[in-house]
Amino acid sequence: MKKVLVANRGEIAIRIIKACKELGIETVAVYSEADKESLHIMLADESYKIGEGSPAKSYLNMDNIIEVAKLTKCDAIHPGYGFLSESIKFRQLCEDEHLNFIGPSIENLICMGDKLQAKSIAKEAKVPVVFGCDTSIENVEELKSILKDMEFPIIMKASSGGGGKGIKVCCSLEEAVEKFSIIKKEAEISFGDDGVYLEQYIPRFKHIEVQILGDKHGNYVHLGERLCSIQRNMQKIIEESPAPFLDENLRSDICEAAVRLARKVGYVGVGTVEFIYDYQNQKYYFMEMNTRIQVEHPVTEMVFGFDLVKEQIKVADGEKLKVTQSDLNTSGHAIECRINAENADLGFRPCVGKISLFIPPTGSPDIRVDTFIYSGYKIPPYYDSMLGKIIAHGRDREEAIKKMEVALKSTVIQGVETTLPFLEKILRDDVYRNGDYDNTYVARMLHMGEYGLSM
Repeated sequence: MKKVLVANRGEIAIRIIKACKELGIETVAVYSEADKESLHIMLADESYKIGEGSPAKSYLNMDNIIEVAKLTKCDAIHPGYGFLSESIKFRQLCEDEHLNFIGPSIENLICMGDKLQAKSIAKEAKVPVVFGCDTSIENVEELKSILKDMEFPIIMKASSGGGGKGIKVCCSLEEAVEKFSIIKKEAEISFGDDGVYLEQYIPRFKHIEVQILGDKHGNYVHLGERLCSIQRNMQKIIEESPAPFLDENLRSDICEAAVRLARKVGYVGVGTVEFIYDYQNQKYYFMEMNTRIQVEHPVTEMVFGFDLVKEQIKVADGEKLKVTQSDLNTSGHAIECRINAENADLGFRPCVGKISLFIPPTGSPDIRVDTFIYSGYKIPPYYDSMLGKIIAHGRDREEAIKKMEVALKSTVIQGVETTLPFLEKILRDDVYRNGDYDNTYVARMLHMGEYGLSM
């Protein structure tokens, strides 16, 4: 692999470009009109505009991206996360044009992208799954029939959903009937597939995900787990590794289950197997598998001292894993805080505008900042509101929290409102500091009144 096109933007594009440079691989950046002053353009060896500001006309424009890759004689395309990273159509286009897609196979994307199929495969791999229906629901009558055997609350999901989209929780038959047509329309618009299924909803749980890595030679390892329960609207805010509440037996069970699933589907590349942990009943259940690098991958890198993006590129290039499970050991604790251009007081309303001053936290070898912003950067209105991530590493969780507190207080972002004050509030809270939080933590905090009454 000599030359890679990075089909993304923001901090993940920068992360990939830096990894490629360390491997001696040339990079080509693509950008939209709205991103013409973006940092990833300046870091790549070459850069090409592929369309207007909206994602549909730029970062989702498959034909333009493929054309640039061919024009610049690239060997491979790295999709990052979001956008085209889990697109079966784009993966096929890359294959048709003899471009190495740095990600899993088409078969992996198909079987894990369909949540019902993934659930079925998890059962075959003897990975626990939440009780629910095994096929898509076609109409309201079928919905009512299935609900006769289930208790409320239930959760309704788009079969091809992901990223927290296409999900509704229902507490009554009437609510389920009302939301059924809504979620089918949302699923069709967002994913091109109106398939919907049901599962028993566990109101309070811990969200655990396991990082796995597989090569083309049948070798697999896991890199521990991350706790991702601090969420709003099912979007993560803070992640940490290792999960503070897991004992070694449960940790081993969950991580081995993730590897079993990866082995079952012959998974190639980096991936994340996500689980719900019902701590009241002390049971865990498979939720989904993300077939890409994750936003929160740095916490795993910090505790394992392992570059996931470089390994992802090597594996895509046909290399064997250089490590076995026994080679991988954790060191300390890591926490990641996502910084968004949002007003927490106004229901996390997105903010756009010019960043008049940006000063990142400096002076500590245990603080990592992944971002694409700089003083004078104008935030475009077309994309996700995340400005970057701060990752802190400590000898233990207490030290990691203290280092993160200092890092957040040392970060200066002027010109737009951000979630920095909200993140600081969480880190000061006793519930968070004790590690005794679940998926309802942010919602309950918001209902206290300081940051509004709704998510």
